[in-house]
Amino acid sequence: MSIQVSQLVKQYGTQRAVDDISFSIGRGEIVGFLGPNGAGKSTTMKMLTGYLRPDSGSAQISGINVIQDPIAARKKIGYLTELNALYYDMFVREYLLFIAELQQVSPAKPAVEKVLQQTGLLAESHKQIAQLSKGY
Repeated sequence: MSIQVSQLVKQYGTQRAVDDISFSIGRGEIVGFLGPNGAGKSTTMKMLTGYLRPDSGSAQISGINVIQDPIAARKKIGYLTELNALYYDMFVREYLLFIAELQQVSPAKPAVEKVLQQTGLLAESHKQIAQLSKGY
């Protein structure tokens, strides 16, 4: 996966939240997105994931234009906010199956089992999400 951002701008009234940001991230690169409170980090991420439309500029995820095809772009990128929208009363396996079905993963059960194995969550899959540490 690669990310290309060119001259992204987002403004709320007179407040410019993101001011002409450009960067590229190549396949396999690991990067951190750092800055002070109010610098536009979350706004930029919301634009990259297609949840917020920029006022100008462009963004591509693996060659997919986020503005023109946000749903296809979302399938290529994951974004976990600090306040994640998990259903804490659901069990780990149950939640993953729920999300897999929403994303139309087929067949869902083997895909979930594979993810549980790959992430080391198999031993935790019987627990409610609320019982997991934030590190999971």
